[in-house]
Amino acid sequence: MGILEKISEIEKEIARTQKNKATEYHLGLLKAKLAKYRAQLLEPSKSASSKGEGFDVMKSGDARVALIGFPSVGKSTFLSLMTSTASEAASYEFTTLTCIPGVIEYKGANIQLLDLPGIIEGAAQGKGRGRQVIAVARTADVVIMMLDATKGEVQRSLLEKELESVGIRLNKHKPNIYFKPKKGGGISFNSTVTLTQCSEKLVQLILHEYKIFNAEVLFREDCSPDEFIDVIVGNRVYMPCLYVYNKIDQISMEEVDRLARKPNSVVISCGMKLNLDYLLELLWEYLALTCIYTKKRGQRPDFTDAIILRKGASVEHVCHRIHRSLASQFKYALVWGTSTKYSPQRVGLTHTMEHEDVIQIVKK
Repeated sequence: MGILEKISEIEKEIARTQKNKATEYHLGLLKAKLAKYRAQLLEPSKSASSKGEGFDVMKSGDARVALIGFPSVGKSTFLSLMTSTASEAASYEFTTLTCIPGVIEYKGANIQLLDLPGIIEGAAQGKGRGRQVIAVARTADVVIMMLDATKGEVQRSLLEKELESVGIRLNKHKPNIYFKPKKGGGISFNSTVTLTQCSEKLVQLILHEYKIFNAEVLFREDCSPDEFIDVIVGNRVYMPCLYVYNKIDQISMEEVDRLARKPNSVVISCGMKLNLDYLLELLWEYLALTCIYTKKRGQRPDFTDAIILRKGASVEHVCHRIHRSLASQFKYALVWGTSTKYSPQRVGLTHTMEHEDVIQIVKK
């Protein structure tokens, strides 16, 4: 019995088991086994196979965005519209066969946009180069899920299921669970909140399934058994996702309105170039980037060349971006902008910068 058969058996078992207090331990064990088999499935095969065509693209720019979707939903058309790269687009499926990168220039930042081949159902098991596509998506900062507005709901649930099964968690935060395996002393279990979905017995059962008999577990929020399994496995990627419904020119206004009101969703039309500017604004918000301008003493700030950093970056990050030896020679910095109480304010290395601040660094 192969891994795929085992996975489908467990999925069937979970589907036909009633959810109640008596079966929660059984379900928890099944979920742990399922996560274990899926992890085995993702591991590359040990047998030496011939080297295929390279798929991953070198990371460049300030952020990376992956386009994921079924074949013929308009990913390549979107890439050609947004960037100067021309990706081949045609009315038949699987026009794009490898990863095609492009660069969006927006607010002084270079955002790398990856046009990935279409995913089909069963991609997580390796159908249609699905594994390589999903592996590239794991390295992105934000995922744009392209959906056909005429059949969006089915596509969305299928794609979420595929990404979920390979450890990509969309628009979720990391569970607040402290977990540390130990050499001895058994399993010590504690929680700072009332748990409604997990119990000590269930946690022990799941840990035993992973052959962990000594560990420290502390729940700081009410988490499900699935989230606890994610913490044990530890290779999960939590990333923001934008659901983009393309081809809105083919559906009614009421339907467009309904789709646009969903959380994390945008409606666009690549064919008629509708709503693309709003999508860029939203993408900038999701990437959480900040522009910081530099200033030399006695001169005006240089607003042409911004330093692009992640939200919450400190003065030290700015120093490292300019030159790696600058932080060690740092004396103080003068900052103008919204992060200060008055302008200019004299700050140290730990000061947190905000969007469009101006900084002047003074060395020792």
